[in-house]
Amino acid sequence: MDLTHRPRRLRQDRVRDLVSETTLEPTDFVAPVFVDATTDERIEIESMPGHERVPIDEAVDRVEEVLETGVEAVMLFGIPIAKDPEGTRAWADDGVVQEATRRIVAETDAYVITDVCLCEYTDHGHCGTLEEELRTDADDAHATCTVDNDATLESLEKIAVSHAAAGADMVAPSGMMDGMVGAIRGALDREGFENVPVMSYAAKYESAFYGPFRDAADGAPAFGDRRHYQMDPANAREAIREVALDVEEGADVLMVKPALPYLDVVSSLRREFDHPIAAYNVSGEYAMLHAAAEKGWLDVEETALESLLSIKRAGADLILTYFAEDVAARL
Repeated sequence: MDLTHRPRRLRQDRVRDLVSETTLEPTDFVAPVFVDATTDERIEIESMPGHERVPIDEAVDRVEEVLETGVEAVMLFGIPIAKDPEGTRAWADDGVVQEATRRIVAETDAYVITDVCLCEYTDHGHCGTLEEELRTDADDAHATCTVDNDATLESLEKIAVSHAAAGADMVAPSGMMDGMVGAIRGALDREGFENVPVMSYAAKYESAFYGPFRDAADGAPAFGDRRHYQMDPANAREAIREVALDVEEGADVLMVKPALPYLDVVSSLRREFDHPIAAYNVSGEYAMLHAAAEKGWLDVEETALESLLSIKRAGADLILTYFAEDVAARL
């Protein structure tokens, strides 16, 4: 038997780390932070163990906790004081994200990315202005709605500009509206924010893995679902077309959401595009590992680390993850 080639030689201690192909660093991560304008105390997010909504007055403290672990970037999500059909609080000068951004930028060294979307701000929970509320009965769990794409673009422009004016380092449109990157890029440039980059949720799927986030951000649809504007989980080639459009419109960073069920998409985008690739290790991915750990079926620390390694190995340059602080502290 010819054993000239023995891969196990390089799996021994001391040499193993030297030949490791993929490494994680705290600077690879972006930590999501939920700021809630409706409360004056921290509120535990039951479906996301270890995470909380924090009041505006504690936003700086929350971000400082993140920075202590070595993570340098945060993504801000807001729960507004009030909602309406158009989501007007999303671009209010005294809005929750705007006020939190001003404080965080003034008092910390964090790199602040802001979520540019309407689902947390509309009373119907959809990601834009509704053109036609229902096509079927509202009591039907599968009721659908039509989002007015072009009217929504005008709202997204206002949101992005308001975030940049508050001091956001980067804006991240997540609504999957056609033309959203071009509209936002144009609005930022017109208002003098040409140096604020856009991280587009370029391939965002209509996924079953978002449930805990909707609890955290109070952003679940009041009726129907989002399958008419978010991508079909069955489609991979479509992601290339979607992302290519965002590149043409000026996107600086390209995101895939969710991460683990779509590693093939992350990998294909890495091959096709030279832009930085982001992947969102979403709430459901986080929650399922914690749930299995609570049952004693998995070690949450080991599975979290392996999951994040797989995302980076697939080609992601940065990872939005609820595990950011725990894994960064371990690294």
